[in-house]
Amino acid sequence: MSKNNILSKFIYGFVKKVLSVEGVKDYTLNNPKRILIIRQHNQLGDLLAGVSLFRAIKEKYPDVELTVILSPANYSGMIKNKFIDNYFIFDKKKIFNPSYFFKLIKVLRRNYDIVIVPVTVSISFTSNLLSRLAKANLRIGPASLDGKENESAFLFNRRVPINWQAHPDSNVSERSLDIVRPFGISTTNYKSEITFDKKDTDTALDFIYSLDKKKNELLIGLHPGAGKPQNRWSLNKYVELLDRINEKYPVKFYITGSIKDLEEIDYIKSHSKLTLGIFINKQIPEVAALISKSDIFISNDTGIMHVAGTTNTPQISIFGPTNPFNWAPIGENKYFIRNSDLIDDVDIDDVFLLFEHIINNKKS
Repeated sequence: MSKNNILSKFIYGFVKKVLSVEGVKDYTLNNPKRILIIRQHNQLGDLLAGVSLFRAIKEKYPDVELTVILSPANYSGMIKNKFIDNYFIFDKKKIFNPSYFFKLIKVLRRNYDIVIVPVTVSISFTSNLLSRLAKANLRIGPASLDGKENESAFLFNRRVPINWQAHPDSNVSERSLDIVRPFGISTTNYKSEITFDKKDTDTALDFIYSLDKKKNELLIGLHPGAGKPQNRWSLNKYVELLDRINEKYPVKFYITGSIKDLEEIDYIKSHSKLTLGIFINKQIPEVAALISKSDIFISNDTGIMHVAGTTNTPQISIFGPTNPFNWAPIGENKYFIRNSDLIDDVDIDDVFLLFEHIINNKKS
């Protein structure tokens, strides 16, 4: 056994001995005033797809003060969310900074009625431990995930088995509620949400003005990047798709992305004959505001796909290895295309024909 494994085993054993709590099968809640949700282990897309959990809590308890612990990777999607009263960014790299550490402790010790650790893709020991360190009357977390035991379930006094294998095509927006459904918390509205304000809208409008968009021209956004290479549709196909749309429709295109997407953005710019607007390294609410002003948004299966999913703008999401029934945005005018585990098995014709279908429906 390696030194790391020995250390991990020692830490786990110590935590179990010192911090274990008794599990109780009681699903009653007494009108909580403060709830803490720990979602520092989720990617941006996972978090946005699970906004239904925040909505459900606020529908059930409108006056509750909802605090969420986020991460540096996902907090940008929640900074103005109308369901969240407070948020804190948990950054492991800063944990030994005394000032930061005391801020974390202050957040954890705020006398919560309930702490909840949702689970989607995987169980996080760190999130489970944070829930136990929080000062709270009740801690709700997963007993298991898809038949696999949560080895740190001893940190919760309300342990909920989560099993999605019986419903493999359910959307994550529904799955996110499984942790609280036994307690009578649910919603019929699974749509995600990014709250943006006038400043964000003004930023979007200024950018659109810079494109010199005419009144009769469509505004179409594209996101050709993705963190996972297998989720990136061919850049050459994006270039050809732009040309085909431009040949038939008056249009202005823009591309969203971050510094991580520069290679993909530069490739499309250098291989396309069109002038493309570039909306890069912007705050998530600003991106949502711009997409909300667009006629169509086309994206790979990635975090910005979920940002677009929070708007009412018609959307085409291109999928490869991921199950779109689980992860595609839901709602009116939200479309996805998937032909196989290989994203490039999606043809240009597939996207173009769906694009025309959406445009024709908008005109009628």
